[in-house]
Amino acid sequence: MKEPVFQESPGVFPREARLRFCAKRFRTGDLFIAGLLMTAAFLCNPSTLLRVFQFLIFWFYAWLTGKKNNPLFTLAVMLGIVLFNLPVPYGKVIAEWGAFRITRGSLLGGIHKAVTLEGLIMLSKASIRPQLRLPGSFGFLLGESLRVFERIMGRKSLISRKRFIEGIDELMLELSAEQEEQPLEEHETEPPRTVAAMLLLAGALVPVPVLTVIALIFGSL
Repeated sequence: MKEPVFQESPGVFPREARLRFCAKRFRTGDLFIAGLLMTAAFLCNPSTLLRVFQFLIFWFYAWLTGKKNNPLFTLAVMLGIVLFNLPVPYGKVIAEWGAFRITRGSLLGGIHKAVTLEGLIMLSKASIRPQLRLPGSFGFLLGESLRVFERIMGRKSLISRKRFIEGIDELMLELSAEQEEQPLEEHETEPPRTVAAMLLLAGALVPVPVLTVIALIFGSL
């Protein structure tokens, strides 16, 4: 039996409306550059607590751009990263069960790694479109890699423990079909670059470096 897939409720702002809103206002390259700038600010932030707030911002941006996301899967991945980090104890012991100890350093380190990984995934969902085209051979390879990654993250529900091989096969077939149709996508027109759209992008970008600057000034929280 196929595992249930999280379905987002249409609500007041349906996914299709959010997709159309972003596609008609923001150029693919502008979103990508904004994503790169936010990535740099995010990775320079030493504070785990403020990285959590940045992660929530990226989650909201991914939702705002209409990207699919399964919150249960995201939380499960983050919990798995934290649990795998616990067996390496360092710092003050905060809990102990027999020979197993949970230390403050290993717990915070696991949370830091989990938030960082999922934050980058959410940011890539928000800033990378399948139509992304970068100049040069390296740019083409990077763009294709990011496009494939974005498509894999959007269709990861195909892969489950019970149908792992079948899910990978279906995903590869979908990616191959998209590659064959790619010349048609190249004719899609980008929206004009407007002052309003650039101001919206700038406003979306500001909170991320501000949180990083706060962390750098006041120290790691």
